[in-house]
Amino acid sequence: MMTYLFMLAWLGVTAFTSLPVYMYFNLWTICRNSTLVEGANLCLDLRQFGIVTIGEEKKICTVSENFLRMCESTELNMTFHLFIVALAGAGAAVIAMVHYLMVLSANWAYVKDACRMQKYEDIKSKEEQELHDIHSTRSKERLNAYT
Repeated sequence: MMTYLFMLAWLGVTAFTSLPVYMYFNLWTICRNSTLVEGANLCLDLRQFGIVTIGEEKKICTVSENFLRMCESTELNMTFHLFIVALAGAGAAVIAMVHYLMVLSANWAYVKDACRMQKYEDIKSKEEQELHDIHSTRSKERLNAYT
């Protein structure tokens, strides 16, 4: 039960880390496109990410000086790469948990099958012992009948 809970927790971490990667990828694309096309006014609406409420209109546009400084900073690239690494690590943990659960269920089925096979072998050996006892008793009776 704990394994299933941990797998669900890591699945949540993976989903949670995918959101910043998506957001930073969009921001990185806008930064790259703003340097390619000069004079273009590209805007990023923060409502689509859920950062601000739908009633507010909060946009970050490429014509502002802060946006250009943000695009040129190395912190944006470093943060983007760190979020990608976190997403990859969480994804690897989910894959490892799924693999562990598959191995766990296969081992449980193997043990269950081995238990059934052991019961079958016990019953079979008891029946063989009974047949041997019956056969030996009959042969002793026949031997006594001749004497």
